[in-house]
Amino acid sequence: MAHSFLCRSVGVFQLLRTQTPLSGTRFYSHTEPEPLTLRQQNNGIRRIILNNPKKRNALSLSMLESLRENLLTDVDSDDLRVVIISARGPVFSSGHDLKELTSAQGREYHTRVFHTCSEVMNLIQDIPVPVIAMVNGVATAAGCQLVASCDVAVATEQSTFATPGVNVGLFCSTPAVAIGRAVPRKVAMEMLLTGSPLSAHNALLHGLISKVVPEDRLEEETLLIAQRICQASRPVVALGKATFQR
Repeated sequence: MAHSFLCRSVGVFQLLRTQTPLSGTRFYSHTEPEPLTLRQQNNGIRRIILNNPKKRNALSLSMLESLRENLLTDVDSDDLRVVIISARGPVFSSGHDLKELTSAQGREYHTRVFHTCSEVMNLIQDIPVPVIAMVNGVATAAGCQLVASCDVAVATEQSTFATPGVNVGLFCSTPAVAIGRAVPRKVAMEMLLTGSPLSAHNALLHGLISKVVPEDRLEEETLLIAQRICQASRPVVALGKATFQR
């Protein structure tokens, strides 16, 4: 058993050392803004990182479009076995960028934002490889919906999950769908009606996430799950995921 654990630990360590540098969906100079998402792939594991911590990784239209592109790139390649979504900064995602949802933007733009958001959430469930949320921090509104939409979710003990829209006059109706499928109805309704945050341990208790780990073990534990998925047959995993989602 000790030998097995050592082998697993060495495997994760080697994976961390050999991963290719993070790259965005485009090249940029020092004077240009950083890409909203970063992507890297190694040994069948694709990592997508939300990369706008100054704006609490809000799911703006541009962020959603970048996330969609990173999910779809070479999605049918045999080299891709699992996707991990994580974020820079203390906030996994604060949900929609409310500045994009003002009356000045207009209904057509609002429709485009929500349509793209729904498309991304559905893509997570429809692509043939499992998607893991690696959460270290706060996930609210559509950010909580993103966690709920993933196949597996690993979070740190400090992470919290909430749908606080009701407290500012906006009911989180779209996140309610994914969250309502992930947790019991009454738990979902309490979250939606009060906006109160759910601790990581309560999120685990009610099924919103799969595992709670110390912050210093988040990456290692998430990669261990991803590596185990990579060891399975890709067609079998794809068929199993599709069957489960029906």
